[in-house]
Parts: sequence; structure tokens; C-alpha cells
Amino acid sequence: MNIYELRVISEFSSAHKLRDYQGKCENLHGHNWKVEVFVEANTIDKTGLVIDFKILKEKINSIISQLDHCYINKIKYFQKHNPTSENIAEYIFKKMTLALKGYSLKLKKITVWENEKQSASYLE
Repeated sequence: MNIYELRVISEFSSAHKLRDYQGKCENLHGHNWKVEVFVEANTIDKTGLVIDFKILKEKINSIISQLDHCYINKIKYFQKHNPTSENIAEYIFKKMTLALKGYSLKLKKITVWENEKQSASYLE
């Protein structure tokens, strides 16, 4: 069976603070986040594409634009879920799953980087 995997990368900047955490991250601080979107499919279309990279970038940028230059803790979802890298990855995954409904592909993974050395991924 053929499996094609595509990846696009986008980024946003925002601030957050972690609740119920002992350490520096309990204080308000910011990150320049990098987000990787991984999709996969068994087939390609007559053009030879799983999906146009332009579409993937538009979808992810639409989602992360809501997180860009904001205080993440104030977003309704993150009032109930601590705004950790793990929860941000899950949030983006769920939003991206909805955004890709109707396409012949599977959202495989979202990876959120809070800096160049640390990341968290969400897969279903």
C-alpha cells in the first residue's frame, strides 16, 4: 500500500502562563511557536497531489491566526484546559480535523514547538 505524507510548517507568537505549575512557566511569558501539520493519504489525484500545499497552509494559518499575538489563557478552550504545549497541539489538531473534512486524506499529527529544542505532538 502506498502512503504519502505531507508536512507544512507555520508559526505564531503568543503569551500564556501555566496553572497549577511550580516554576518559571507559572508566570506570564511568551513564545514564538512553530506548528507542524502532518497529513497522509493512500492515493494522489490526477495532478499527482494529495492536496495542494497552498490549501494546507491556508487551513492552518486560519486556525493559528486566532492564537497569534494573544494571551492564550483568555481563549475559551484554554480557560478549561491548561495552555501547555500538549493541549495547544490537541486544540490545533481538533480544529484542523474539522477544517480538512471532505478531503481524501487523514490528519496524522500536529507538533507544536515552543522553542527550537522542545515540542509536543498530538496524534489520534
